Order: sequence, then structure tokens, then C-alpha cells
Amino acid sequence: MPFDGVTLGFVARQLKEKLVGGRVDRVSQPERDEIHLLIRSQGENLRLLLCAGANAARVHLTEHAKQNPMEPPMLCMLMRKYLQGGRVMDVRRIGGDRILEIDIEALDELGEARTRTLVAEIMGRHSNIILRGADGRIIDAVRHVDADISRVREVLPGLPYAYPPSQGKLDPDTADAQALLQMLQSAGGKLSKALQGGIAGLSPQAARELAFRLTGQHDAHLDALNVPETAQRLRALLDGLYDLQPPVLMVGEDGEATDVFPYPQLSLTGMPMREVPEGISHALDLFYAGRDRRERMQQRSASLHRTLKTHIERCEKKLAIQLEELENSRRMDEYRINGELIQANLYRLEKGMQEAVVEDFYQADCPTVRIPMDLKLTPVQNAQRYFKLYQKARSAREMAAQQKEKTEQELRYLEEQLDDLRKCTQPEELSEIRAMLERSGHVRKVQSRVKQRKAQPSQPFHYRATDGTDILVGKNSVQNDRLTGEARGDETWMHAKNMPGSHVIICSTKVSEQTLLEAANLAAYYSKGQQSAQVPIDYTLRRYVKKPGGAPAGFVIYTNQRTLYVTPDEHAIKRMTLVSG
Repeated sequence: MPFDGVTLGFVARQLKEKLVGGRVDRVSQPERDEIHLLIRSQGENLRLLLCAGANAARVHLTEHAKQNPMEPPMLCMLMRKYLQGGRVMDVRRIGGDRILEIDIEALDELGEARTRTLVAEIMGRHSNIILRGADGRIIDAVRHVDADISRVREVLPGLPYAYPPSQGKLDPDTADAQALLQMLQSAGGKLSKALQGGIAGLSPQAARELAFRLTGQHDAHLDALNVPETAQRLRALLDGLYDLQPPVLMVGEDGEATDVFPYPQLSLTGMPMREVPEGISHALDLFYAGRDRRERMQQRSASLHRTLKTHIERCEKKLAIQLEELENSRRMDEYRINGELIQANLYRLEKGMQEAVVEDFYQADCPTVRIPMDLKLTPVQNAQRYFKLYQKARSAREMAAQQKEKTEQELRYLEEQLDDLRKCTQPEELSEIRAMLERSGHVRKVQSRVKQRKAQPSQPFHYRATDGTDILVGKNSVQNDRLTGEARGDETWMHAKNMPGSHVIICSTKVSEQTLLEAANLAAYYSKGQQSAQVPIDYTLRRYVKKPGGAPAGFVIYTNQRTLYVTPDEHAIKRMTLVSG
């Protein structure tokens, strides 16, 4: 269900209960459209997330701290100035809709207490996070909206803050039964449509759920209902809405959350759901954490993905040309023989002949062959022409063979980086791939006058097998190098045979057959053969894996290997315990 006014109402009540009176210890901005407030309240540290992303706009408490940029954005520094060290005075939802306000009182430059308001507007692609002063004017916002974007409502520093235009809907918290009755009587049609069109903050599913709880039907029509009685029951249902507990996650076949609801959905009986007794923020955190991370990584990796695909296409075109040159060079011996046959028969040939008809003494029965001649050249010049074609073809073959080998190496390298890009789950992993591509000249190095902090090394996937054995899976070439280099000699090393993929280490000297198969499944899944059947997986002890001097990151040679054939099983991998990564 979208993050609607109903969900925001549950969040607002939880935040008011937990945050009012708390101190804002830190403000950070890990993403362009995301603000985190670290608040010390009631003896615990709480992290409040406010996101204005078009597909993931929301507000809730989170347990996930994100890596901040090397230099804090201007908006972050401004919010630190006005909010850090302040006290949360109030949290409220506005008009039953998707607008949340958080009042924070902090001292200004003169030491006087001033109240600023952090406004979160959860409205799809129009979502915004706005800092408003005590005078009602906008201090700054995540998204600036000028007259070119909207002639109805501008959001710019210094302008008076105005709420988004009202849609004329009823506030579900304050509308009395009479107002609800008038709304239903004027609507007609399906009850769920009437509720969504007349009450602020209701998504289609929220409206369907209310209609189902009122009538026990999915498609109840107002014409078949006692409308005054329905209005009374609706008011009672809205009054007790926040007592409906607990929040639930809808889960797919692979066990991952596909939707989140603030209370059990009776209208979706039969759908697999999991209760989250820890509260609405925890449920939202579980739902959005994985989805948000994947979407952010896709956005950040899009540029690298396009660059890699472009270079791969160029390499493939170059390789096709080089293969064609090698194919053409196969006539090299034909040119040489033609020249020698013409030279051996000069006494029989004259200028102006279209072809030389001679015996081919290179073959056992000396058959007669016809050699095309240039009419403008003498027989001697024709022989020299064929010798020049021979020398050119020989040089082209040697050059094409050298270039073909380099092109194939470059193509393997680029395909490995593209496969590594698919496995990235953290920003630092993208940075490692970008750094490698910068060193290889495939990506232009970004020049910055600001001295960058050294990023922390990224971490591999850490899975736990059914019997408790730890299995480590490298996500890119840098991790593969580090993972294999740090493994003990008697641990088992795995890799997909003759294709880009992850180095896999089984962290045990005694490996059961089940663990071996689970690790092989990981090696197959995190390889270029992810969509293939019967992927060959080589495995051997780490002591038999060597890295040649000067070899690129991730490149190794190994001996004493055995081979398993595995069809990647994504569902089996998702059922495994992922400790980190």
C-alpha cells in the first residue's frame, strides 16, 4: 500500500509518543532527498528518517544508518545550524492528509529559544522536506519549486510557507457523523470509491479495507446500504482505527516483503502476511530497507552500467573486425604462390594478358591454374604485386592476432566488471569498481579540489550454511583478491569455470556435502551463468590457488581442482542466512 494518510497517522502517533522532549544530537543527509535526525529521547538513541524520494517518500524511525557523503550538503549544514541541539516539542499530522510537522525548539545566535518546524510532505513525485521558521517563512527545502515548475505554489527560501491546495476532503480525525453522512449521500456508487474520494489521506487499498470492515463485502454499493447507519459505523471505525494492531507485511514466495500495512487487512484474506509486533516504524523499515537500497544502487550504478555496455559493444565490434582480418589473411599463402608461379614462368608471359595459365608445381599432379593479371603491369610487376599482397597479409595477421588477444582480454575484464556491478549492495563497492575503471582508462577520473577521505573497504557477502559453516562471497575483483588472499590454505575455494564470477570461500577445514553444494550454488548464482543451467563450478583448496605477478585484480590460476555442475537456485539462496553484505 502507498504511504498514505492512514499510515502517516500511525507514524505520527508513534513519533509523538517517542520523540517529544527528545534532544536532536545530530543531523545528516546521506542522500539528496533524505534527512536523518539522531534524537536522544527517553533514555535511548532514535534515528528519524525523512525521505522525499518519488517512489519511497516516507517518515519513520529506522535502525539503518547510511554512509554520509565526504562533504555534507549545504542543506544538511543549514539544518544542523537550526536544529542540532534542539528539543522536539510536538509532532502532528495536518488535516488527516500526508503532511507531517515536527516542531523543534533550539537556541539562536543570540541564545534565545526559537521554534522551527520540519515539514514532510508525502506526495509522490511532489514530495518535499521543508524547514520553516517561527515567522512562517521557508528557510530551505530539499526541492525548490519556482514559478516555472508550479504557478500554484512556490517553495523557495524566504517565501511564506503555504500548505498544498486543499482537495476539499474530510479530515478523518475530526469529521463528525453528520459530515460523513452528507459525504456518502452526495457520492453514490461503490462505498470504497466514495470513501477514497471524500476522506483525506486514503489510498485505494485503505478505502477498500474500511469498506470491507463496514459491510463485510469487497464491492458494496451505497444504494444497497443504510447510509445513515453506515455513517455512524464509519465514525466509530475511524475513532478506533489506531487501536487496530499490529502492523503487517505482505510477503512473497521468496519470503521478502512485497507490501506493508499499518494494521491487519481483513479484505486480503488468504494473502500471506507476517505480523510486526515491534510497531509501524519497524514494519516500514523492514519493507523499505531492501527496496530502497536496491533502487538507490540501480540509480547510482546506471552511469557505470551504460559506460561498461558501451565499451563492451565497442570491443565486440573491434573483435569482429579483427576476426575478419584474420580470415582474410588466410589467402596469404595463395598470394605468395601466385607470385612465385608468375616469376617462374616469366618467359611465357607478356604485358596485357588477363590471366596467367601455368602449372602449379606445388601440387603433386601439377594441375593447370589460372592467375588473374593486371593488364597495365608487366609480368614482373604482377609478381611483385602478389608478393606485396603476401607481405601485407602476413603483417595484418600478426597485428590482428596481437590485437585480438588484447581485445579478448579487455572484453573479459569489462564483462567481469559488469557482472561485479550486478552484485553491488553498498556505495563503497561501486566506488571500488569505478576506481578500477578509472585506472584502466575506461572511465574519466573526476577531478576534485576537495581532499577526499579514504573510504572504508567494502565487505563480501557473508552467508551461513545449513550446518552453520560460514561462506564468504566476493562482490567484485577487489574483494575477490582480498578474500582469496586472506583465506587459510586448508579452506575450500570455488569459482565458476571459464566465466566471470565471484570467488567463494568455505571457512572450514571439514566441509559436508550439503555445504559444498550450497557454496557451489552461491558460486553459480554470483557468476555470469546466473541464468544458465548446469554451470560448471571448480573447487580446490586455497593453497592451490595462485595469483601471477602483475595480474589484474581477481585473476588467479589454480590446480588440483574438481568440478561440480550446478543450476543456480535463487530461492535456495534467499532461504540461507545472510549475516552481512
